[in-house]
Amino acid sequence: MNFIVTARKWRPQKFSEVVGQEHISTTLKNAIKNNRIAHAFIFAGPRGVGKTTTARILAKSLNCLNPKDGEPCNECEMCLSFQKSQSLDIIEIDGASNRRIEEVRSLRESVKYAPTKGNYKIYIIDEVHMLTPESFNALLKTLEEPPEHTIFIFATTDVHKVPPTIISRCQRFDFRRIELEAIKGLLKKIAKAESIVIDDKSLTLIAKKADGALRDAQSLFDQVSAFCGNKIESGELSKMLNLIDEEIYFDLTNAIIEKNFKAPFDITQNIYDNGWNFIDFTNGLLEHFRNIMTVIVRGNTDLIESAEMYKVKYLSYEKEFTESDILRILAYLNKVQGDIRTSQNQKLKIEISLCHLVGLEKTETISNIINNIGNINISAPSKSMENISGNSQPAGLKKNAEAAEIKATTQIMEPKIEKFTPPSFETDSDFSSIVDKWQHFVEMVSSERTIKGNLLIHSEPVKIHHDKVEIALKTPEDSTILNKDKDFLDFLETKSKEYFGKKVQYNFSKKANRSERKPYDSKKEETAAPSENRADSPLITSIKNELGGREITR
Repeated sequence: MNFIVTARKWRPQKFSEVVGQEHISTTLKNAIKNNRIAHAFIFAGPRGVGKTTTARILAKSLNCLNPKDGEPCNECEMCLSFQKSQSLDIIEIDGASNRRIEEVRSLRESVKYAPTKGNYKIYIIDEVHMLTPESFNALLKTLEEPPEHTIFIFATTDVHKVPPTIISRCQRFDFRRIELEAIKGLLKKIAKAESIVIDDKSLTLIAKKADGALRDAQSLFDQVSAFCGNKIESGELSKMLNLIDEEIYFDLTNAIIEKNFKAPFDITQNIYDNGWNFIDFTNGLLEHFRNIMTVIVRGNTDLIESAEMYKVKYLSYEKEFTESDILRILAYLNKVQGDIRTSQNQKLKIEISLCHLVGLEKTETISNIINNIGNINISAPSKSMENISGNSQPAGLKKNAEAAEIKATTQIMEPKIEKFTPPSFETDSDFSSIVDKWQHFVEMVSSERTIKGNLLIHSEPVKIHHDKVEIALKTPEDSTILNKDKDFLDFLETKSKEYFGKKVQYNFSKKANRSERKPYDSKKEETAAPSENRADSPLITSIKNELGGREITR
């Protein structure tokens, strides 16, 4: 006989043989037993999980002449004709090859004809999301009200590409990824039937590589069987599939525990020599420490997808790490995972990263150091004094020295804590420093608070009283705005403490009061005659002549 691939040879023929989709198999069987058959179904889910297989079993069950408990008998004329691809009442269509509107119009015409021998005329359209929008639109009316003898079954891996108008007219069933243990169980059954010896580690490697797709796992099983023969060993399997040996993750974990800085270089060289991908290694390392975390938190290996021999090793790490240790390691590996993708020298990056992991101190060690800082005992220096002086020191002098030392030690152990009081502005020199630096201070404020800061550009300090500086503004409206803005006043107070080194509060006056300006320099201020207030000043004359200005009398 010609060789038949495992995926076809071991294709389920009954609902009970479908692996990992019990929630769908049970629903469909009950619908058949209770005669509650919908006119359209849509099976959605990832590749290789049994969508098309379940559609064929459903179609066969609906036309079976002797169904048993919702299952096809696989012995009657209708079942045998379908298995030999000779049935005229079950039509399988590839959506990718028949996606045009012409094919859909032909389908609409054929729907009208009654089945030849079976109870229903069933159309199975695989990869239905490949149909064009025009084809979907042409199918809408027929799908909503098909003839009583017609049933549609759609299968798709991209259900989001199917229009909602189509989905709403169908019973939707979502297929899920098949669990690792379910895949391992079926492969073990197939291996036994095919007289192939395979260990648990090899089964785990194949199942993990398949990533939830049973068809992929069966294809890998065929490939490995061709390479290894009737005895499949994990070492040969890893070499053929170029899989990273999980032992390398445990070697690194042991190096972290033992603080072995030589191991990272050996591990990196091993990865490089075997041609393994450094990104795949980092992903596997993240999963490895995630597995350790589940053991620490739960105390069991129920959530670990790995071989039994490795589950035992994971349990041995339960007391070696804490949750905080693993969280720090996972956080660091997440960062490394992003950096490694853009690194020009991935080998060097991995070496340095693994050395960092080995050098990470345990959280318990760091906590003990912090806790012990507060328990450091400052020993009295009487012993050193005694050693220096010896017995030659007089008893009275020795007693006085010890008393002095005890007093000094007590002062050290019990430092006096004084409440900090910010210095205040009380002297004329302090106010003078504000006046001298005011414009620069205003510029700094304006850079952070542009709108309110600009109101201070033409301002000037005029007097100070009990740490409160009065600022004269150009217009009365500006002073009203600033005095009511508590947030801005608090901001000024904070900035003043940073800039002047002392706490300052502000009050804005409605007009400049020059009689109160600079109490420390009041005589000079009175004698000064500011030229900008005279009508014949050079500034006013230039404004009139050059800019065409004119005086406004209020």
